[in-house]
Amino acid sequence: MTDAQSKAARLLRKQGSVSSLSSSDVYKVHKVGPYPELLFSRRNSEQKEADEGRSMSTVSFMDDPGHDDHYRPAMKFENSYQMTPGRKFPSGKVKNIIKDVLEGYLAEEKYEPELCKQMSKTISEVIKARVKELMIPRFKIICIVDIGQSNNQALLMGSRCLWDSANDTYSSAEFRNNSLFAIAQVYGVYYE
Repeated sequence: MTDAQSKAARLLRKQGSVSSLSSSDVYKVHKVGPYPELLFSRRNSEQKEADEGRSMSTVSFMDDPGHDDHYRPAMKFENSYQMTPGRKFPSGKVKNIIKDVLEGYLAEEKYEPELCKQMSKTISEVIKARVKELMIPRFKIICIVDIGQSNNQALLMGSRCLWDSANDTYSSAEFRNNSLFAIAQVYGVYYE
C-alpha cells in the first residue's frame, strides 16, 4: 500500500469505518444494548474459495472520510440579556409593502392552479426580502401567501399563534381581481 492508502485506512479505522478492510475480511454485526457493535473475523481459505466471484459490500459510518466537522472548536456566544426589542415591529410599513407586492405581481394575472402555486412562493420570498430590507433587528420574519380562485364564494381564514403579545405582531393585506384573490400575512416574532 502507498502512504496515502495507509493514511486513509488508518483514518477510516479511527472513524469507525469498515470500508478499509481487505477483501479477505468479513464482519458481523451484533446488537449489544441500543447500539450495534461491529465484530470482525478473518475468513478461512475454504470460505474464500466458496465465495469466489461474489462482491463484497462495505459499511462506512461517514460518507466523506476527509470531512472533519468534529475537530472544529465550539462557538461560544455571550448572553445579551436583552428581553425587549430596541424598536417595535413596523406593522404599517410592512402592510404597505405587502399591498405593493401583491398589486405589482397579480394585477393582470388570471387564476391558473400551477401558476398560482409558483406565484405564492415567489411573492412570499419577495415580501420577505423587502421586509428584511427594513433592517429590523432581532425579529424573525415569517411570510405566508394564499392565492385562490375568485368565484363568488365566501372564505374565512384564521391563524393562531403562541407568542409574546407585548413584542410579537403581524401585518396582513389582501388583493382581489376578477379571477383571483390573494391574502398575505407577515409575522414578526421577536428573537431574544
